[in-house]
Amino acid sequence: MRTNDVILQTTTKVVFFIIFLFSIHIFFAGHYTPGGGFVGGLLTTGAIVLLLLSFDLKTVQKALPFNFTVVTAIGLLLSLGTAAGSIFFNVPFFTHAFDDFNLPLFGETSLHTAMIFDAGVYLVVVGSAITIIQAIGGDS
Repeated sequence: MRTNDVILQTTTKVVFFIIFLFSIHIFFAGHYTPGGGFVGGLLTTGAIVLLLLSFDLKTVQKALPFNFTVVTAIGLLLSLGTAAGSIFFNVPFFTHAFDDFNLPLFGETSLHTAMIFDAGVYLVVVGSAITIIQAIGGDS
């Protein structure tokens, strides 16, 4: 192991969590400011790519033991299910429901079914991008 690999890997261990936590912030802020599932998913994908650049594919697969094809499928089910769920309530397609709740620790909070849709988009973006990157990187 070269010296610059140690510096890169040590820095990556810290920066990965900073990027990941920022992606979660962007995901939750997406209803009132720019962001949401797509941008949050891109940031998470970028953090995982940083891990892949610093470590090898097998090390990252051990650290993140997810089948990202299944992650993509779960995201599609969440997104399509949320969008199509409006049909069961006899309202137009993609109609979302929301209400204000008083949650412990958070206080008065507005919850939307759009957040479930955004979670699906987040999972689709992360799952499909990492599946593609693993397929390309796994050939070497």
